[in-house]
Amino acid sequence: MSEIPGRPIWIELFTPDPAAARAFYGELFGWTVQEGGPEYGGYTLFLREGAPVAGLMANTQEAPSAWSVYLESNNAADTVAMARANGGAVIVDAMPVGDLGHMAVVTDPGGAAVGIWQPLEHPGFAAVGEIDAPGWFEVLTSEYDAAVHFYENVFGWDTHTMSDTPGFRYTTLGKDEYAVAGIMAVDGVSRWSAYLMVADTDAALARAVELGGTAVDGPVDTPYGRLATVSDPNGIPFKVMGPNRG
Repeated sequence: MSEIPGRPIWIELFTPDPAAARAFYGELFGWTVQEGGPEYGGYTLFLREGAPVAGLMANTQEAPSAWSVYLESNNAADTVAMARANGGAVIVDAMPVGDLGHMAVVTDPGGAAVGIWQPLEHPGFAAVGEIDAPGWFEVLTSEYDAAVHFYENVFGWDTHTMSDTPGFRYTTLGKDEYAVAGIMAVDGVSRWSAYLMVADTDAALARAVELGGTAVDGPVDTPYGRLATVSDPNGIPFKVMGPNRG
């Protein structure tokens, strides 16, 4: 997967209540935490089996709280420039994060925010596609054609059309079993999301509700697994995916 240009490389939770998030996601996925020093603004890592799988950042601003996805870049500043040139806007300009790497945040033509990560000492998540780790990533967009061109031109995506019917337009980064992310046309708000892998979707959903979360959608069997959408105790949605029941 590391050879795929523009691959998803990191996910991050921006939340008004980091303590509640630590407790909720720790109980739900078995994640532990590693606190960042003051030089990183108190940034926290979620660890799975002692290795990082996600970040946690306190939201002290008026910006929306959300899970976000970062895509890999070999030069964050150049990627920001390409985003500007292809209909995107800049939320956070390219900047170094100590000796860990360089980051930025931009929006695509549909308005979906996406992170940029140029890795140095921090290579991104240590597990993908495994239980209690991120497994799939997709952007829902109201500007489908423009978004496909954006990710091709800005991040170097090798795109493949999976479906192009009036009711279901979907393009993937990589093809078939080698696909690692997707772009889906929607009529609503454009946004990125990550799917977290679980052993049992129904059990994970029930446990999330016990921990103070809310069931938003599903669970439902699909050709790709049994999916559900949950919101955490701070109302921040995320998706879980496990094996189909059939």
